[in-house]
Formats: sequence, structure tokens, C-alpha cells
Amino acid sequence: MSTSSRPRGTGAAPGTRQADVVRIPRPAGGPGRGGPFAGMNVPAEKALNFGPSALRLLGELRPERAWLVLVLALAVVSVAFSVTGPRLLGEGTNLIFAGAVSKNLPAGASQEQVIAGLRASGQDAQADMLGAMTLTPGAGIDFAALANVLLWALALYVLASAFGWIQAYVLNGVVQRTVYRLRERIEAKIHRLPLRYFDSIQRGELLSRVTNDVDNISQSLQQSISQAVTSLLTVLGVLVMMFLLSPVLALIALVTVPLTLVTTALIAKRSQKLFVAQWKHTGELNGQIEETYTGHALVKVFGRQREVEERFREKNAELFEASFGAQFISGLIMPALTFIGNLVYVGIAVVGGLQVASGAMQLGDVQAFIQYSRQFTQPLAQLGSMANLLQSGVASAERVFSLLDEDEQSVEDAGPAPVGGRGRLVFENVSFSYSPDKPLITDLSLVAEPGQTVAIVGPTGAGKTTLVNLMMRFYELDAGRITLDGVDVTSVPRRELRSRMGMVLQDTWLFGGTIRDNIAYGRPSASEAEILEAAQATYVDRFVSALPEGYDTVLEDEGSNVSAGEKQLLTIARAFLARPSVLILDEATSSVDTRTELLVQKAMSALRSDRTSFVIAHRLSTIRDADLILVMEAGQIVEQGTHASLLAAGGAYALLYEAQFAAPAAEV
Repeated sequence: MSTSSRPRGTGAAPGTRQADVVRIPRPAGGPGRGGPFAGMNVPAEKALNFGPSALRLLGELRPERAWLVLVLALAVVSVAFSVTGPRLLGEGTNLIFAGAVSKNLPAGASQEQVIAGLRASGQDAQADMLGAMTLTPGAGIDFAALANVLLWALALYVLASAFGWIQAYVLNGVVQRTVYRLRERIEAKIHRLPLRYFDSIQRGELLSRVTNDVDNISQSLQQSISQAVTSLLTVLGVLVMMFLLSPVLALIALVTVPLTLVTTALIAKRSQKLFVAQWKHTGELNGQIEETYTGHALVKVFGRQREVEERFREKNAELFEASFGAQFISGLIMPALTFIGNLVYVGIAVVGGLQVASGAMQLGDVQAFIQYSRQFTQPLAQLGSMANLLQSGVASAERVFSLLDEDEQSVEDAGPAPVGGRGRLVFENVSFSYSPDKPLITDLSLVAEPGQTVAIVGPTGAGKTTLVNLMMRFYELDAGRITLDGVDVTSVPRRELRSRMGMVLQDTWLFGGTIRDNIAYGRPSASEAEILEAAQATYVDRFVSALPEGYDTVLEDEGSNVSAGEKQLLTIARAFLARPSVLILDEATSSVDTRTELLVQKAMSALRSDRTSFVIAHRLSTIRDADLILVMEAGQIVEQGTHASLLAAGGAYALLYEAQFAAPAAEV
């Protein structure tokens, strides 16, 4: 689309800002919003629907199924090696303990003889303990066997770490590709949303969903999937090993599971709503900061720093309270589960000691079991503590999904309808309203012939800019139709329609890039000579030639290193280069000086030749030569004609003209 600047507002709702496809407006709440000090009334977030939202978030990983299977396989191997380690270390402990006991036994005697001697002397407990061991009386520790066991344990742990690292690497790719696709969908969604959506949400709030919430989803997926897979497999693997060592001790360890689930559920239930509030307040605070920063000059001019700071403190305090509460309450999970794990650890140590004393288990087996008990409770605690991370991620996901689920613009026909280049625009009984209960334009009809300049004048809120927005299909009609060269614009794809229209608006838009790039935005395929011709025709070349870098001068954020008038000239040059069939000028020369305005009007006259032009103006001196002047009030055309005929009629136009040039100031 050959849009050269941002729309500045609808005639229907004073202060309402519009957008084209390259700019997201920044409302400060609902449809009617003001400047930097407008209210921050963002609709409250719905309560987090955790289950469906979490499943939908996991569904985003569906294209990575093959890689997820690999992640699972790597995790199984890594956990298998990891849980085998304590068993080997237990064997090492058995070798050390058996060697130490054997050294104190009489050499030459057999283990059976030693045990029989102990029973004969009434030491049945010691006899039972030695009976569970493999002893060689008189011999010491078998260091060769011990070294072999330790080397195997070291190899297992090294392999477990290696497979764990590979798993993390593969999983990182899975998550980042998923988030990459999610960002692409959000970007595409934004361009399919109607302007009504942007009129109902703060720009900072929208940007927070696109940036903060997506980053939080990425972080949550990265950590929660890795922890969940590893922790669950570890719990299963350790549970198997514990039952192989001692079913009695394994049953004691299993007490941890229901206690962990109940504790986690109780704490997570309280922290869940706080995480929703945390990200809601984050979006609101971002919206307020963005709005205040954009209107920073006005804040200084009107001396409202204290008010802005106070509003910031209030929003920041709300975010602090929600974040502190969410993190504190969810942070209770890990200490609570650690306490439960310690209680179970004490029980295992006591019962295990009794079993060693009774000969039911060897010391190394109890040591291995204690290690397994720690390995068992630790992943359970990790799963519990992961709840806060998962809740935070799902809260962000729900905000992103709500954006993706918004109603889109009406679906367009697949094939573009042929539109000629003459630019005959006809409104036939058009009706439109921003709100069903507040009609704005009703049964409006007009004809703009090719090459004709149509000026639209009227008081603020009359519907002038709304008329332009309807031509561009920024909004859809409630009734009637608009045709361009005999073709209903609703049958023409928006891209095709807007490519035949150029806009130069009061509220300029420039991006960070060279002056050449900003002019060429109107037609990227333009040659250097065509860009220079457009710049000379619109008098841009006069000030650009004086710059050290010329057309290679890089504009700062939104063109802050050039004056308002120079920015306006650049947007006019952009429209000149686009050569559209229909030209729309909405207070296009309001930011330039009187002398430059006369020069630009000459350039506009050349640009308007052989194409239909719509000029919205408050300064009536700029539209005296228009072929047709439409006077609008409350969404209706109350008068139309030439400058001379309307003055002679003595109606609404004459009153406007006299108010500007003849009448003295009067109290309203």
C-alpha cells in the first residue's frame, strides 16, 4: 500500500487514532482515548484456565514430534546410567566394609566357622550381620575390585552427563523453533486484525504480549520440559532400583508421593491467580511507560512529571505485590517438599540400620538406598517447584493465545478483481458506525470523477477521516457500497485496493533508515533517478542537499533528527513516488511553513493531475481551487459545490470561512 504516513484520527470519535498496515496505534484504554494522561482502563484478564491452556501450549510442540522422541530417548539413557551409579557405589562400600571386617577375623578360618563361633557365644545379632556379607577372614580390602567398581561408576556418570548435555542441546532447538513459529504466527496475526482491535488495547500491552510473554513462554518450555522429562524418568528409574534393593524401604519412600502431590496442589492453587495478575500488571506498566515516553515532551511542557511518577509508582507497586506474592507462595513448594523428603530420609535411615543389624541388608545396599531416596525426593521437589515456572508460562501463553484467537478481518476472495487506473470513486447509500448504538454515517452518497479534486471540510468529529478509512477498507461498511472504477471495493483484496491509493496524513511516520529508504517506501522498485525526481518535485531536495550525508542520512527514531515540516515533505515525496490512482491528503501541509506550503501545493497540483484526490483540510485557504467541496456535519454531507458557489449560498461553508477569515473571536 502506498500509505505515506499514519492516520491521525477518525472523524467519529475525537481523539481516536487509526492505523495502516505498517503502524500499530497506541490507545490508552478503550475506543475513546486521549494523550499521555489518558486512563489506563485495560480490561481485566480472565481467570487462568490452566488445564486447556497448558495442553494447547504443549500442542505447539506437535511439529517437533520426532525431535521430542529423540529427547526422550536421550533422557532415558542418561537417567539409566545415572540411577545405576549409586548401586555400583554401594558395591564399593560393601567391598570396603567387608575388607575391614575380614581383616579382624582369624586367618585360615572360613566365614561359616566364624559365624558358628559367634552364635555359640550368644552373639546372634553379629552373626546375622556377618551372614549377609561375603568375607575372607584374615584378608584386607580388595583394592583391585574396588578400583574396578569406581571406574565403572565414573564411566556411568560421565556417560549420563554426556547424554544429558546432548538432550539439552536438542531440546533447546525444539523450543526455539517452536517459539520462532509462534512469533511468526503473532506477526501474521497482527496484520490480519482489524483496526477495532487496536482501538481497544494499549500499544504497550500489545508489545508486552509479543515480547515479554513470548520470552517467558520460551523460558518456561525450556526449563519445564527438561525438568519434567528428567525428573519423571528419574523417579521411575529410582523406584525400580529401590524395590530391587528393599521393598520395605521402597514403600516408606513412596509415602513422599501423595504428600508431595497434596502440598504442591495446595500451594499452586493460591499462586496461580497471582501469576495471572503479575503478567497483567506487567503489560499495563509497559503500556504506561510507552505512552509516557511517547508524550515525554508534553509531560515536561505541562509540568506533569509528579503525576506521571505517581501513576508509575502505583502501577509498579501493583506489579511488585503480584510478583512478590506469586514468587513467594510458589517458592514455598521447594522448602515444603524438602522437609517431607528429610522426614522420609530419617525413616529410611532408621529402618535401614535395623535391617543391616538383622542381616536382611548389607551396609552398602542401605547406603545406595539412602542415595536413591535422595534421588527420589529431589525430582519430586523439582516437579513441585516447577509448578511456579509452569504457571507463569501458561499465564503468558493464555495472553498470547487470546491475541491469536481474536476475530480477524473478513476473508477476501482468492482472485483479485480487475480495477482500472482511472480512479472514479462512488459512495452508494453508505452507512457506518463505530458502535451499534451510535450511528455516524447514514445513507451517504457521492461521486468523485477521475482527475477531480474533492475537498472535505467540517468540524471535528464530523466523519471526514472516517470517510477516508472506509475507502481504504480500514473498516467495513454497515450498509451500502463503495466502488472504484465500477468495481465494489469489498471484492478487491485489500492489498490490491490500497496499492492504488496513496495517503499523506498530518501525523507523519518515518522509520529508522536513510532518507532514500524512507522515500522509496512508497515504491521499493523505484530507480535512483525516480527517487531524486520525487524529492525535487516535492522540494525535499532543498534541505537534503544541505545535509552532510545527503540522501544517505540515517533518520533517528521516527525521524527525530529532522523538523516536523521536513518529515511532512518526506511523506509527500513518498506518495509522489508511489503514483497512485487515488490520492488522499489529510491536513498534509499542516506542519510546513506558509512559503513551503505554496510550493508543496504546486507539487500536489502536478501530482493530482489525471487522478482522483481527496483533501481533508481545516484551513479553507488550501482548498479554494478544489473541483468539489463537501461540507460534513455529524456524518452527513450538508453542502457540496465549489468554493465560490458555497460562499454565495451563505450556508455552513460560508460560516466556517467567515470564522477563519472575517469574523472576530467569539465566546463559544
